[in-house]
Amino acid sequence: MSNTIIINSIGQAHQAVGLVKPKHPLVSVVYVRDIKTVSDFRDVRVINNLYQIGLKSSNQCGELRYGKNSYDYEEGTLVFTAPGQVTEFKGEVEVGNQDMEGWTLLFHPDLIRKSSLSDKINQYTFFSYDVTEALHLSDEERRTIEELLDKIIKEYSQNLDRHSQHLIVSNIELLLDYCRRFYDRQFYTRTNLNSDIVSKFERLLKEYYRNDRAINSGLPNVTFCANELSLSASYLSDLLKKETGKTTHEHIHLFVVNKAKNILLNSSHPVSEIAYSLGFEYPQHFSNLFKSKTGFSPRDYRNMN
Repeated sequence: MSNTIIINSIGQAHQAVGLVKPKHPLVSVVYVRDIKTVSDFRDVRVINNLYQIGLKSSNQCGELRYGKNSYDYEEGTLVFTAPGQVTEFKGEVEVGNQDMEGWTLLFHPDLIRKSSLSDKINQYTFFSYDVTEALHLSDEERRTIEELLDKIIKEYSQNLDRHSQHLIVSNIELLLDYCRRFYDRQFYTRTNLNSDIVSKFERLLKEYYRNDRAINSGLPNVTFCANELSLSASYLSDLLKKETGKTTHEHIHLFVVNKAKNILLNSSHPVSEIAYSLGFEYPQHFSNLFKSKTGFSPRDYRNMN
């Protein structure tokens, strides 16, 4: 069984890779070329209770396992992890090579707790993406990100004053906003691939009901659909939102309501029986959803057609 390292502070993160005490207790940028420790990162699971944004531009960092997936970094790739997520490193990890590129921005949740970023951090859904859904930067995009990174480093490296934390957090927020823009670009440039995923998602819902899985398993949920498509739930919802204007949850509800319309108009089954066949545990929940989407109760919809 692999060892486990739990990182609760910036100081612990520095210590884990053989670095000196951080210049700021709540934020730091670690460059791959500066990492000193080797043994601690061979075949270990890391539970990181910090926010982490990592750019890897070399495959010299060994194999990274995140969730169920393995991933070899490509040129200019950003991966995001939120507190509490588990990362696993496999095999050899080369360190101390001054020619190696890549960096990791770490910041503690306490850094942003009293800022506006704390209220919107969950809007950056890419912190919940799998590593296979990483952000691939162009050279220009990478320069933009690293210019902001330099500003963050400059702020925490000099004498701290009453403006320091605000400026650090503001630059982190701006960096995240740029990453959201660059992800939009990535979704756009992968339109053909995304359209294929949309088609697979639609077929998945049809098969789910064709095989009567709803009767035994209930309504299909976002996690089930994402797993079946080998995507994270957040990535699937963001992809669908950008391609169709609706999230996974909205798509599922729309599909169920349209299916209910067909059953209501082409059968005399009681509304409660239809609700159970669609996967609802309580008929009232079905009626509430149907009315919210159509403006009519199931019974009124059947009678007016």
